[in-house]
Amino acid sequence: MRVDLRRLLCVAVVAAIALPASAVVTLPKIIGDHMVLQRGEGAPVWGKASPGGAVTVSMCGKTVSTAACVKGYWQVELPKMKPGGPYEMTITDKDGSVTVKDILVGEVWMGSGQSNMQWAVKDTNNAEAEIAAANYPKIRLFYVERQVAATPQWDCNGTWQVCTPGNIPMFSAALYYFGRDLHKELGVPMGLIHTSWGGTPAESWTSADAMAANPEFKPMLDRWADIIAQWPAAKRSYDDAVKQWEAEAALAKSENKPEPKKPGAPQGPDSPGRPSSLYNAMIAPLAPYGVRGAIWYQGESNAGRAYQYRALFPAMINDWRRAWDDDFAFYWVQLANFTKRLDEPGDSDWAELREAQTMTLSLPDTGQAVIIDIGEAENIHPKNKQDVGKRLALIALAKDYGRNVVWSGPMFKSAKFGGGKSVVSFKHATGLKTSDGKAPRGFSVAGADKKFYWADAAIEGKKVVLKCKDVAEPVAVRYGWANNPDVNLYNGGGLPASPFRSDDWPGITFGKN
Repeated sequence: MRVDLRRLLCVAVVAAIALPASAVVTLPKIIGDHMVLQRGEGAPVWGKASPGGAVTVSMCGKTVSTAACVKGYWQVELPKMKPGGPYEMTITDKDGSVTVKDILVGEVWMGSGQSNMQWAVKDTNNAEAEIAAANYPKIRLFYVERQVAATPQWDCNGTWQVCTPGNIPMFSAALYYFGRDLHKELGVPMGLIHTSWGGTPAESWTSADAMAANPEFKPMLDRWADIIAQWPAAKRSYDDAVKQWEAEAALAKSENKPEPKKPGAPQGPDSPGRPSSLYNAMIAPLAPYGVRGAIWYQGESNAGRAYQYRALFPAMINDWRRAWDDDFAFYWVQLANFTKRLDEPGDSDWAELREAQTMTLSLPDTGQAVIIDIGEAENIHPKNKQDVGKRLALIALAKDYGRNVVWSGPMFKSAKFGGGKSVVSFKHATGLKTSDGKAPRGFSVAGADKKFYWADAAIEGKKVVLKCKDVAEPVAVRYGWANNPDVNLYNGGGLPASPFRSDDWPGITFGKN
């Protein structure tokens, strides 16, 4: 059963201005023309109206009524509906009515994260052809404008749009390609809600209550409390520095000299990196809109605190599910390969972040798209977002829509050591192979001294057998353990193996919070 938002808003202390005694129905932006409602589930509809007045919502011959609370908030739930449309919805109170037009019923997914989720269709591979082909009248797009807030908001800025070549260029590429693949396979309307912000950490997308509930996050919260307390003085110093810079820049220009570097603004209350700031402004207003699930593309900004991400990432997922009162599907993209490739095995904060992402698969109804093979060494924003969307869509097709597809690459199962060999077993390993027909690459082993050396590898069924002349008695094995590893292990479905390690030795981000 979904959260009764109207009841919560009426009994909680909310940052909202009381409505006048007479007011025509007001709806949040997420409920508007061209929207898609989630099929097969009761569809929450909510808004504001005259305090205490009756509100009636009608759609597809179904009518649901309620009364607005003393603050004017109301919420109803429409009965389950089958895919179809377009339909109209009429919301009426004593002061008038509002009609929402061109509504479809189908599948609804959210997409969130940092810049790789924000990355636009126009900046991906084959962008011109992709944009020209983006004529899908039954795919609808909602883009949440980027905002921050200190407290949870009732509404956000954004509008539903029909997917056309004119509307798609600036939309999230990963979310669009994911939704397009599902639309083609399922043949039902698809609603895609994009809410992301480049360069942001996971804590920005997590509620204050969830952050406060875990003592592990206290140092982070204390650090930000100090930033906010010192903000007025920091802002004054920054303003003074900018004035000085302006004078120096003008002088440099007059003397035909290079302009000096402009001072960087200090972090403050409006920083998108502030814990909970984006949850408040860009997630809370969407709940409890009916969704099938969410996809997530983030982690780069938390890589330096990868061990903390082991707790933070699942806390964020559970937090969103609590906001919706719905354990909806949650799938994410593991960090891609990035930066210069190294010749020898070593430590890697990106590898540790990937490990934290993989560990989060312990939560129910989760999935991970591995893209360790399609990143770019010199570009943190790989342009191949088509395969990102495809691999996410395979997970959804298998887990949510019952399709018989290979949806995961090989995943580490166990490692056994003895006789100078290491034998690694995998799940999702039918047809285990390498992409180039050569021996598997990217495996390293270590003995009790914890020093890793490259290993010679051979595939035997669903296992990989390792030997290393430098390690007589191996006790640990790693695969793809680097920012940009040289790896080539796949399964018969053409999906890459996830990087892993068998040891639990403290890494370079251990204790960083």
